[in-house]
Amino acid sequence: MLRIGMVCPYSLTIPGGVQHQVLGLARSLRARGHEVRVLGPCDGPPPASFVTPLGDSLPTSANGSIAPLAPDPSAALRTIRALNDEAFDVLHLHEPFAPGPTQTAVFVKLAPIVATFHMAGSSAGYKVFRRPLSHFVSRLDVRCVVSKDALQLVSEFFPGDYEVLFNGIELEQYESAAQPARAPTSRAIFFIGRHEPRKGLEVLLQAMDRLPSDVTLWVASDGPDTARLRAQYGNDSRVEWLGRISDDEKVRRLQSAAAFCAPSLHGESFGVVLLEAMAAGAPVVASSLDGYRNVATHEVDALLVEPGDPVELAAGLSRVLDDAPLAARLIEAGQSRSREYSMDELAARYEVLYRRALDIEAAAGSAVRVPRMLKRFEGRFLRGPRERTRVT
Repeated sequence: MLRIGMVCPYSLTIPGGVQHQVLGLARSLRARGHEVRVLGPCDGPPPASFVTPLGDSLPTSANGSIAPLAPDPSAALRTIRALNDEAFDVLHLHEPFAPGPTQTAVFVKLAPIVATFHMAGSSAGYKVFRRPLSHFVSRLDVRCVVSKDALQLVSEFFPGDYEVLFNGIELEQYESAAQPARAPTSRAIFFIGRHEPRKGLEVLLQAMDRLPSDVTLWVASDGPDTARLRAQYGNDSRVEWLGRISDDEKVRRLQSAAAFCAPSLHGESFGVVLLEAMAAGAPVVASSLDGYRNVATHEVDALLVEPGDPVELAAGLSRVLDDAPLAARLIEAGQSRSREYSMDELAARYEVLYRRALDIEAAAGSAVRVPRMLKRFEGRFLRGPRERTRVT
């Protein structure tokens, strides 16, 4: 058994891809017998008993989105205290250079670090802070990326060796959907994602103008564009605005939808939302982005269309809605594809990397210097490497 501290820079009470991966991976590792605690900002009650909240988040512009980060000094102090008190064997930092708890954990380094980079596309933060961040790359004992697109971004600024893994899905949530024959309850298209330009919701709403009157669009979640889009497209009674929904309702919607649509425009490093739809048995129509092509193949397990083109998007959705054999073929291939991305398999792979990080520290000793501003606290309240009880 390992004591694993998993640190997330984004608020764990706000839906997001990284947050979903962190919590899902923690559950799988705990089921495998490890003691895992997740540390991160929380804007409200923690979402699970194994979560340690580090304070509220602040909306921060990042990668064409608004990220719920906690870069304030109070969050940093809470992070240091939690890491020190918990005496973890190993730390798993998601987006280690994001402002807030993960960056703080790199800065003080109280245990061997496995770091996972999720972001793809471009990063203004990496461009601006490349030089100072480069001094801290050596603190990351094992570096991972979730896709080749994430690798391309991070290796441009911080060259080195990276393990290319994947994002996982908790397949047991979708077992009831794994049926050879499936009849959707209506001609409903399901969308879930943050309401912001990058996710392409407006393109989907424009595509609805080209679809028959008996087609319904379920729009889940919310975001900075919600009010504007509802005002602009609110007269279309076929569009149902669901707001934020629970994971259970998300699965139910995926199981009963005639199609799942992911019309993102850019910035997707991995198509985990496509895999969730495939696992639930929903035919997928998505933008032809590099990140989505990591998991989906056009005309095999999904229909991939040109990003930002409502005409082509409507055509792809019409094919799935009107061609039952095509939909059945996509469903069967999609369910087979989704089984390759089990969260349990991902947890097993990370176990190997955690052991590797422990071996690296054991072989090299504590070669990392304590930052100058923290030197005065060394020996007072910060644990040194000799004080940690490590599992080998």
